[in-house]
Amino acid sequence: MSLRALIFDVDGTLAETEEAHRQAFNEIFAEAGLAWHWTRDDYAWLLKTTGGKERMARYRSEVGSGPSDTDIAALHRAKTARYGEILARGDLALRPGVAELVASARAAGLKLAVATTTNLPNVEALTRACWGRAADDVFDVIAAGDQVAAKKPAPDVFLLALARLGLPAGAALAFEDSRNGLNSARAAGLEVLVTPSAYTADEDFAGARWVVPDLTRVNLPPMLAAALDG
Repeated sequence: MSLRALIFDVDGTLAETEEAHRQAFNEIFAEAGLAWHWTRDDYAWLLKTTGGKERMARYRSEVGSGPSDTDIAALHRAKTARYGEILARGDLALRPGVAELVASARAAGLKLAVATTTNLPNVEALTRACWGRAADDVFDVIAAGDQVAAKKPAPDVFLLALARLGLPAGAALAFEDSRNGLNSARAAGLEVLVTPSAYTADEDFAGARWVVPDLTRVNLPPMLAAALDG
């Protein structure tokens, strides 16, 4: 079956966003008077749990005390707003090759989708910061973590993206940076190209069709390069 769509994870795949997320969490914790501060090592293991509210609940369980579920939800809303403010400062760059790949795919007539655990406001913040455009002006389909019942490694968000694209899994290629994302995409029946990120470089990517350092043209598999060339 010919390739007709590319489906991208967001955090760590389109851009190295995790430090901005960690900064936003820590700023909100401090402003709320909460005695939590996540180091890089803390955040590395917390990323094994997908979803910001879920990470806070996991950390609460680990340390034995913390805010209620209701307060976690409020903290997460504040964190989402702060993350958008951080990205709006203009310090975040797309990972190498991403802008060129998205532009080439669009020119070649391929559909572009996002399948992410993060929420829609975070996707919007990234596209406005990195493309200067609304998310739905960059991508044809956006499937976000707040739109599905189960987050990665469950396949729900990729299945939602495929349904909105109106395509079978065999007509699309997924781009991921993490083991959870790889498992999610594979469970949805997709082939997966992995570009490990700063926080996931040591993970096991067995089951990926390709593992490459970035999405610059020289690293793209022949079948993708051929699709881009028409």
